[in-house]
Amino acid sequence: MSAHLFPDGSALPSPGLGTWKIPDELTPQIVHQAIEAGYRHLDCAADYGNEKFVGKGIASAIDAGLCTRDDLWVTGKLWNTYHEPQHVRAACERTLADLGLEQLDLFLIHFPIALEFVPFDKMYPPGWTAGAEAMSPIKVPYSDTWRAMEELVDAGLTKKIGVSNIGTAMLREVLSYARIKPALLQVEIHPYLCQNNLLRFCQEQDVAVTAFSPFGADSYLPLGMATESERLLANPVLEEIAKAHGRTTAQVALRWAMQRGTIPIPKTQSPEHLCENFDLFEFTLTGEEIAAISALDQHKRFNDPAVFGEQAFNTFFPIFD
Repeated sequence: MSAHLFPDGSALPSPGLGTWKIPDELTPQIVHQAIEAGYRHLDCAADYGNEKFVGKGIASAIDAGLCTRDDLWVTGKLWNTYHEPQHVRAACERTLADLGLEQLDLFLIHFPIALEFVPFDKMYPPGWTAGAEAMSPIKVPYSDTWRAMEELVDAGLTKKIGVSNIGTAMLREVLSYARIKPALLQVEIHPYLCQNNLLRFCQEQDVAVTAFSPFGADSYLPLGMATESERLLANPVLEEIAKAHGRTTAQVALRWAMQRGTIPIPKTQSPEHLCENFDLFEFTLTGEEIAAISALDQHKRFNDPAVFGEQAFNTFFPIFD
């Protein structure tokens, strides 16, 4: 297992398991199997709607003696409807209750989009809609939300806080006013979206980077948000490099992510792929192979609220230029 080391000596294990889109009924088993396979980093979010089931998987793995709570790194995320400072702590406490934990290792602001508050007893998680109606953005300064996040660290509800789905300009602004600086940025990164400038800036600022959707289109094909022709894992460059190493294209994509200094969080609900996605430490890509994969960059973003918000909810949520 690899890890990103923070200045305080804590370590973020790599790779992690992404839990987005794992069906509720499979989640406890997949989380348990992932821990059994060696994963120690679980990436969760209220919006995924399965945190209670992730919690069951964690509990069963601990009960089976596969790990202790201290062995695990568990990340949660603040959803858009809880950006107003008075709702931040309650949202974090709900995540903790669902996961069956007393403290998170990391809590992120999921998107730089504030939506109107939806009470837990009305709809949880509310997603981008409250019922059938798309919700309108509300005006909440990101700095106000960040200060409420800092209070979660003060209260011991999370060890670290961070950001997600923002670019260099916004990250620079957060760093300018943060009392507790973001420990990590989570963004979409894969060979079709390399994010070179953003990654370099984070490394210069000692902000860790988690790469979600490390396989590109594969996460979005079932949602109708990508086409077969956009599949990264069928790219001839990756296929050739995978063949040279006796590996799969998925393993090559994950190894590329790790050698660039990011922490990939692939999602799978296949026990076979769980093991495959974790088996990354017996081979190394050459500098030429890293460069060839990086040259595939198309600046292709699959997870863009400006696109899917309008298509799915008739609401325009632009956050990227």
